[in-house]
Amino acid sequence: MTMTKVAFLGLGVMGYPMAGHLVSKGHDVRVYNRTIAKAEAWVAQHGGNFGATPREAAEGADFIMACVGNDDDLRTVCLGDDGAFAGMKSGSIFVDHTTVSAQVTRELSAVAAAQGKGFVDAPVSGGQAGAVNGVLSVMCGGTEADYARAEPIIAAYARVCRRLGDSGAGQLAKMMNQICIAGLVQGLAEALAFGQKAGLDGAAVVEVISQGAAGSWQMANRHKTMLAGDFDFGFAVDWMRKDLKICLETADEIGASLPVTALVDQFYKDVQQMGGGRNDTSSLIRRLVK
Repeated sequence: MTMTKVAFLGLGVMGYPMAGHLVSKGHDVRVYNRTIAKAEAWVAQHGGNFGATPREAAEGADFIMACVGNDDDLRTVCLGDDGAFAGMKSGSIFVDHTTVSAQVTRELSAVAAAQGKGFVDAPVSGGQAGAVNGVLSVMCGGTEADYARAEPIIAAYARVCRRLGDSGAGQLAKMMNQICIAGLVQGLAEALAFGQKAGLDGAAVVEVISQGAAGSWQMANRHKTMLAGDFDFGFAVDWMRKDLKICLETADEIGASLPVTALVDQFYKDVQQMGGGRNDTSSLIRRLVK
């Protein structure tokens, strides 16, 4: 495989290992992170180099991948004199792995297109473990041509990657993902708390019911830590509330009904008020087990 020049913007718990997988697949990677110490640490571990600004990181790259925090963070790394778009060459493609609104995705995609550059929204699911192990699920939106070029690069850390429609479709699919998770985690929390109050061995029960229709990824991967009251890992409640806010606002725009999601969002607010903003999303059980 020929070496491709790739920039990666944002070295958080997801971006750091994702950028590492690009190196392991033989790509020439330049990184950018708001905190330069993190970029220096990444270069010390993986080689390559880093840019002091998104623009510097993006210069000369064929693909620019980003995994930052929210809509405002994404605009900041894309736009302005120091933004990635200012450094991108014509024909290069920006791939956004951040979970953001479909609105900002379409806005930035239009700006990129006007400049002769591609844009693929590609939010991911699979959490920190999925990023570390290179087995993320990637939901994409954008033109067929841009996606076809970007997919072999994304494959460095994806178990499954699909184009689901035009610009914004990836973000809408990620909203569906978060809607599913919210309801599943609340259901699992209620079941485990119920079992505890009923005097049952929760782990033993899960061993049986996980093999039937009640089984889920959340049950298989989170029941032990939930029963142990261990939540200092994983996908933070603060980030989940950011994502659910996007889901609920989008539902209002398109006329969809999300009563369970709206309720669970308030339960996550309770967890935040209990001091659990950095807890894993499975910490919903904290409300139920005193």
